[in-house]
Amino acid sequence: MNTTDRQTRLSARDRTMQRLLVAALLVSAAALAGCGANPDRNATHSIPDDYRTRHPIVLTEAEHTMDIPVATGDRSLPRAVRDNIRGFAAEHASKSRGAIQIMLPRGSANAGSADRARKEIRATLTAAGVPRDRIIETSYDAGGYGDIAPIRLAFFAIAAKTGPCGEWPEDLVENTMENRNYHNFGCATQSNLAAQIANPMDLVQPRGMSPIDAERRGVVIETYRDEGQPLL
Repeated sequence: MNTTDRQTRLSARDRTMQRLLVAALLVSAAALAGCGANPDRNATHSIPDDYRTRHPIVLTEAEHTMDIPVATGDRSLPRAVRDNIRGFAAEHASKSRGAIQIMLPRGSANAGSADRARKEIRATLTAAGVPRDRIIETSYDAGGYGDIAPIRLAFFAIAAKTGPCGEWPEDLVENTMENRNYHNFGCATQSNLAAQIANPMDLVQPRGMSPIDAERRGVVIETYRDEGQPLL
């Protein structure tokens, strides 16, 4: 075998290897393209949905209520009930500038006792700082409450809330196979977070900063200079 024949065979072998390499690359590219055509079928890299988007915290108008039980023979309110009424008045002062409704039962056996108690309730609310012109007296049909129907105090205020929890519109098996959160996931967390927000307007705009305490700042700086203690 001369040198020319040997070079010809080596060139043919190189060309064959190049063809096999190109074919392998084409097969790999086709396989990758097939996977990319339907990403949802094999989506295992991440969870696409967010519970904060599915259960957002929004501002809405909510009714705040307090029921006051009144027995048929009651002549006055117990001290503990008057304390509860003052607490309800404090909640109204911090959350609303609207009116408080005193809703009296109508048609129940304790309707007379409730009518006597309304004057004491109004006086307690007034003493707690609720203006007289913001106390409204109404009545409701107490037929569904039996003989002892409560006096209800109510006012409306802006509150942070989420939608209702405990809804299961989809089968959990489908969510698990597609690696997605189920519909009710995160709803309780969002609802509890909304209930802890004291001022719902903090979700809209941050509050202004209070002025600095110049006297306290001077004391801290002098202590740091004189004794080398860390700032508190």
